[in-house]
Amino acid sequence: MADLRNLFAGIRSPNPFWLASAPPTDKAYNVHRAYEAGWGGVVWKTLGEEGPPVVNVNGPRYGALLTPDRRMLGFNNIELITDRPLQTNLAEMREVKRAWPDRALVASLMVPCTESAWKAILPQVEDTGCDGIELNFGCPHGMSERGMGAAVGQVPEYIQMVTAWCKQYSRLPVIVKLTPNIADIRKPASAAKLGGADAVSLINTINSIMGVDPLTLTMSPSTGGMGSHGGYCGPAVKPIALNMVAEIGRSKDTAGLPISGIGGVGSWRDALDYIALGAGNVQVCTAAMVYGFKIVQEMIDGLANYMDDMGFATTEDFRGRALPSVTDWQYLNLNAISKAVIDQDQCIQCGRCHIACEDTSHQAITATKDGQRHFEVKEDECVGCNLCVTVCPVPDCITLRSLQAGELDLRTGQAVNGTPANWTAHPNNPMRVAGA
Repeated sequence: MADLRNLFAGIRSPNPFWLASAPPTDKAYNVHRAYEAGWGGVVWKTLGEEGPPVVNVNGPRYGALLTPDRRMLGFNNIELITDRPLQTNLAEMREVKRAWPDRALVASLMVPCTESAWKAILPQVEDTGCDGIELNFGCPHGMSERGMGAAVGQVPEYIQMVTAWCKQYSRLPVIVKLTPNIADIRKPASAAKLGGADAVSLINTINSIMGVDPLTLTMSPSTGGMGSHGGYCGPAVKPIALNMVAEIGRSKDTAGLPISGIGGVGSWRDALDYIALGAGNVQVCTAAMVYGFKIVQEMIDGLANYMDDMGFATTEDFRGRALPSVTDWQYLNLNAISKAVIDQDQCIQCGRCHIACEDTSHQAITATKDGQRHFEVKEDECVGCNLCVTVCPVPDCITLRSLQAGELDLRTGQAVNGTPANWTAHPNNPMRVAGA
């Protein structure tokens, strides 16, 4: 049986599924329920310094991008860090950790960018018995206007400085949560490593506006007729997050830096993608808010079953296994050729593949045969672009077939001869192919 026990940045948990710092982790009541449901760890909703209370809007905090059948694609929020007193949160964290000693409990922190502020809060947090701290350098709204959150995460020098303070004044593992609202994610990740970070987590939410009310022509959602950009998360951000995770995993400046993957994780398949690209664990928020805490049970069972089927004993057996297949465009093997194939037994004759290819691609799919409605790939026109596979409503009805060495490409009239003789292995990775 697969062993899902997880060791991340020195923090142990019974499985790699953690709840991210967010509304679901705002109080002891929620966290108890999360652990009862099976979550391996929780990052407590971001704590701030003692002082004037944080005040959230008393109106719409959330917005969503939905499919026509109301499935969640993207989620937006303008909620701030915890609006509960620091000492209340610390007391509840202490209580929770005593009750659940085998679960990971990490404190998310955000205070002004001064050494004294960090020096003051760190011992109080450490006294709760929590397992680590996560520095919230990613929140894109509300707090960033006050010189915190993404305002720090967008300046690598600040990241390195604050991380170093936390390593100086705390014995706990330090995880740096990175903002995606930046041109090159490798720079803040490198700064975190230089500051002594034990790990990074990413991505935090993306700056976003969800839309406009067509009747009032005001931003939606809004409070009192006005709105503000919020943080975007959910399934739609997963590809963006995966790219950033892979960029950190591939960079020589951040090689070996543990990564906690965040963004659109709603199933074991999503977790698999993150782990295969180098993440040591994953954090979840939106899926828990939409479906409840028990969603983790499917995640645990699904990942364990996959690992059993593949013969993996632990997640370390496949962590990072997909990274060697990620490269820059110029190193792709342009001599690899694929063609689309339509399974006629599965085809429902909807015609979507033909319309997409005829109108917007390479006119490589027929619409009729012998006067009858019939969809078939014209190999002499097909470039293997994958558009038809993407738009087909029937899973696996259309697939791509790789042409083998010596096989004739009907589009070019040339025989496929494998990797060109003048191409060499990329110097940084023997599985990549580079132009000579």
